Amino acid sequence: MELSLLRKTAPYLSHWLGHRSSPPKPLPTYAVFFWSFIAAFCGVSVIQVPFRAHYFVQREVPSVIASYGASAVLIYGAIDSPLAQPRALIGGHFIGALIGVCISKLFQLLPLERYLEVQWLAGSLSVALALVAMQLTKTVHPPAGATALLAAVNQEVIDISWYLLPVVLLSSTLGLAVALLVNNIQRRYPAFWITPTVGPGPLPVAPEPLKGHADDKPLTQPTDV
Repeated sequence: MELSLLRKTAPYLSHWLGHRSSPPKPLPTYAVFFWSFIAAFCGVSVIQVPFRAHYFVQREVPSVIASYGASAVLIYGAIDSPLAQPRALIGGHFIGALIGVCISKLFQLLPLERYLEVQWLAGSLSVALALVAMQLTKTVHPPAGATALLAAVNQEVIDISWYLLPVVLLSSTLGLAVALLVNNIQRRYPAFWITPTVGPGPLPVAPEPLKGHADDKPLTQPTDV
């Protein structure tokens, strides 16, 4: 269904959504390095721009959630990896942020002194639960584990509380937008949007018939003399 929708989209638009009528030719290594650099630089810059506005500064939102540095390596440098696709990027970070904030809120119900003593446990539990949730939803994105961890142990992220959820959604969307633009100039991204595209497998090959050897002698039944 996903592939059929892309095929119906105008070519000038579907190209920037990762659709190709034929597989793209491999790029020279230096070209891959060049576009990875350009994409990572532009992507991390664009992610930070809105959070420098007065609206976000007033709410003490960090200029960037640190885990997006790791996401940049995947979505701009390892663009064919299942871990770098849009479903994993957006879903993984959102799940990580949601679970991290929930666990942090639960632990904050403890007395302050006790909470500070076991805060490390909140971080460990957040990452573990986020990992399982990503596995269940097929949104595994390694940097999202860091998002869950930051939501439980980093005070700057803890302070923005539930506001972390729209922040990661906006950050993921901006990072994805840059990936769609830059990665599709000479490369192809994403490899898939929701589910991997599986092509038809190779045709079965019939086994070759056994051929006799010139030296082989026919088997004969022993006869009674």
